[in-house]
Amino acid sequence: MDELVRWQTQHGTVVVETDDREPGFQSVSRAGDMIHDAAVSFEEAFRSIKDAADSALAALRGGAADPDAVELEFGVKLNAAAGAVIAKTSVEGQLKVKLTWGRPPADNTAGTDGEGA
Repeated sequence: MDELVRWQTQHGTVVVETDDREPGFQSVSRAGDMIHDAAVSFEEAFRSIKDAADSALAALRGGAADPDAVELEFGVKLNAAAGAVIAKTSVEGQLKVKLTWGRPPADNTAGTDGEGA
């Protein structure tokens, strides 16, 4: 049976439906209630996801490939004890990465064509 977890945010509360087999539930009041409090705030839960995204994007930007745009997509699962975690979509986790280039590659020979003409 699914459970409801209440997350405190800077702007109020958010209630999220989660699997009751997830660890870390703490009852809000008397036994039998269906809403549990999360161990950390909503913002704290997403801090680790932001750090993971920042690290992945830093590793993918620049270098010889130097894409114009980097798109990183992954599922996020909320856990009452662990906070926000990258959700697995199969036996292994999955991240989708999209690198795009819109500008032509730099031409190191520019300015040499037509010299002396």
